[in-house]
Amino acid sequence: MIALLILGCGYLIAGILFAASFIFSGVNKIDPHAANGSWGFRLFIFPGAVAFWPLLLRRWMKGAEHPPEEENAHRHSRV
Repeated sequence: MIALLILGCGYLIAGILFAASFIFSGVNKIDPHAANGSWGFRLFIFPGAVAFWPLLLRRWMKGAEHPPEEENAHRHSRV
């Protein structure tokens, strides 16, 4: 039980440290529309960056410049 608590705290601390740097420079690199985002926008995405930091870190390290295009049946249908 203690190990789970320690892992959870470690994940949270890593997420906070990542999100602090991500909202200043990382979000600009993976989404060009967010480059002109206000401080309110950056504050709004902070909790999500803390929670999903491994996914965002992977996209940031890949150098993805645009959000991925959604893949669903409607996009692939030929009407």
